[in-house]
Amino acid sequence: MGAFIIALLACAAMITLVFAVPSIKIGKHYISAYWMAPLAGALLLILCGFVTPAQVWQGLTADSDVNPIKILLLFLSMTLISVFLDNTGFFGKLAMSALKRTGGSQYKLLISLYALVSVLTVFTSNDIIVLTFTPFICYFAKNARINPLPYLISEFIAANTWSMALVIGNPTNIYLAGAAEIGFMEYVQVMLLPTVLGGAASILALLLIFRKQLGEKIQPRECPEVRTDKPLMVMALVHLALCIVMMTVSSYVALPMWIIAVLFFISLYLLALCYLLFNRRPITPVYKALKRAPFEIIPFILSMFVIVLALQQAGMTDRASQLLQGGSTVWKYGVSSFLVCNVINNIPMSVLFAAIIEPLTGVARTQALYAAVVGSNIGAFLTPIGALAGIMWMGLLKNHDVKLSFGKFVGYCAPVSAAALAATLCGLAMVL
Repeated sequence: MGAFIIALLACAAMITLVFAVPSIKIGKHYISAYWMAPLAGALLLILCGFVTPAQVWQGLTADSDVNPIKILLLFLSMTLISVFLDNTGFFGKLAMSALKRTGGSQYKLLISLYALVSVLTVFTSNDIIVLTFTPFICYFAKNARINPLPYLISEFIAANTWSMALVIGNPTNIYLAGAAEIGFMEYVQVMLLPTVLGGAASILALLLIFRKQLGEKIQPRECPEVRTDKPLMVMALVHLALCIVMMTVSSYVALPMWIIAVLFFISLYLLALCYLLFNRRPITPVYKALKRAPFEIIPFILSMFVIVLALQQAGMTDRASQLLQGGSTVWKYGVSSFLVCNVINNIPMSVLFAAIIEPLTGVARTQALYAAVVGSNIGAFLTPIGALAGIMWMGLLKNHDVKLSFGKFVGYCAPVSAAALAATLCGLAMVL
């Protein structure tokens, strides 16, 4: 019980820090504070003897796909490739091109934006797309004198729905798929139909919720030109495309996805450095990309790994697994993971559920893993605390003077998340 209390207090403190002290200023730099609570909780669990340093070291050096270090290397490598591509102006150019072609129809604008965000999220990362597109939407809406909320909420929902399609779309996918040693193509074959159904349900729900606002005509206005660095853009696009292609065949060539991602990340950044130095250009693009990487996720993931390890040693995860035993595995694990996301955030939830699912075998284990993947993605837009992206997104809206309270977020997004969850789990039940 002691381990459970410490874990609960660490998660509660993390959520408190997210809202009360989102960042700490050190010199001229600001660093996120949310990871400090799990880190303190993990250290306390070790000091109290609920988990030993030897057990932690064994877990961190284990030769398995659920090894948190491998997962971090995969996630950070893919994120850094996406960030580099964003810095070349690629996402901004696409966003402005889409906005220019919408004419005066708000329905067309919302559907175009939803489609663009969905496609880009599938091949990159939901967090990067959300944080990149939000400023463009705020700017366009302000100049067109239209309500930005339908588009901002649609963007956020699209990114966190279609991030289920590929294993690289969300770090939660990576962790849960790694726990079951699920390969890239195996994952796609199962999750493609559920994602399509969830995406269809979410866009229909959005069109229904915002039908009054979207019925008003808008006057097309000139959008600002986005500067692009074509040589670096092509370089990044080629690396991203080849990386994804290699991942699709990773199970056939016996090369782990994390190694593929790391190799392409190193290749891109070294090639970019050589290009910049050869052309006597400053290495600012490389520096800026590295600066934007979410390195705070490293102590966060490692701390949550220690916390879950302590809960395992105390038998808490086995008890949770027993509570969820029985029929309707897809629905039990899908709904429970969806709800738990909004108590402790989706990344800690994924680490916890990977341990809860571990005792299961056969079809039940597979169903539970994929259901938890669904919950970890769609749970991100039930409330703002469902995912770290939601918390950062709310802060970004505040910086752009867009008013969206906690209650209004839930009022708009909860019905959409319920519809998307039901459709996705129905699809998953059909596939499995």
